[in-house]
Amino acid sequence: MNNSRVYKMSFASVYPHYITKVEKKGRSKEDVDTVIKWLTGYSQQGLEKEIENKTDFESFFANAPQMNPNASKITGLICGYRVEDIEEELMQKIRYMDKLVDELARGKKMESILRK
Repeated sequence: MNNSRVYKMSFASVYPHYITKVEKKGRSKEDVDTVIKWLTGYSQQGLEKEIENKTDFESFFANAPQMNPNASKITGLICGYRVEDIEEELMQKIRYMDKLVDELARGKKMESILRK
């Protein structure tokens, strides 16, 4: 599968959809930021800079300070694929983020979303 189109997509173009999705379920932008920062190691300022710069997904993850070592504990289905079985590293990271946002929208507790 050729995922280059997804990799070149601006993170800033998807980010508002994450927020809309969780706000419909009573969660907040701050919750979205929390899970993204947990996954990627970005600070709030760093995350905002990536959004402002309209960084693509490939660069967003390449620039990430440090992927959380517990990210591998993120399992389950997203878009019909098991995130733990995705072989392409960048696509797996993108789907990890999708899964965290999905769990927020489903009302899971932050402690379990952050795999503490």
